[in-house]
Amino acid sequence: MNRDETVAALQAAERLHDDHAVEQALEEMAVAITRDLSEAVPVVLCVLIGGLIPTGRLLPKLDFPLEVDYVHATRYRGATRGGELVWIARPRSDLRGREVLIVDDILDEGHTLRGIIEDCLERGAARVRVAALVEKRHDRRHPEVVADYVGLVVDDRYVFGAGMDYHDMLRNAPGIYAVVEQEAGQ
Repeated sequence: MNRDETVAALQAAERLHDDHAVEQALEEMAVAITRDLSEAVPVVLCVLIGGLIPTGRLLPKLDFPLEVDYVHATRYRGATRGGELVWIARPRSDLRGREVLIVDDILDEGHTLRGIIEDCLERGAARVRVAALVEKRHDRRHPEVVADYVGLVVDDRYVFGAGMDYHDMLRNAPGIYAVVEQEAGQ
């Protein structure tokens, strides 16, 4: 997408949640995570690239000792539909016997998260929890994947902003937006 197409997509998009709602959701998630993990010294795994913004905004709200690492696995590679899971980077931290908190931008069908969770468990994590800023409502989710902490819920639409992308762009959009599909023939 070029600049003009990206600007047009943002201008046409429907804002589902403003930045204040995103901040409030992160605050509520932080309270629950603190309640559950403040004694554990967990490893917090940021799922790149989408989890970068939610993780960066969430971490300062977690006022307890923790370790930060990242994982980069994707099924999208700039596309709007997922394919086979591709590993770009696995965590460098020793996960054996540790509590792990995976932070991601969105829980959609859950295939990428399932692969990351399985990898953490294979590396010896004692327990793996998932924090997703957004959970998409539909019946296509992998049955074994649930988020322990969810900030916001959206309908089954293509969404972007607050870490989520639209053709590798607009991750930095303040708030959460839904793409408005043009009617055929327009």
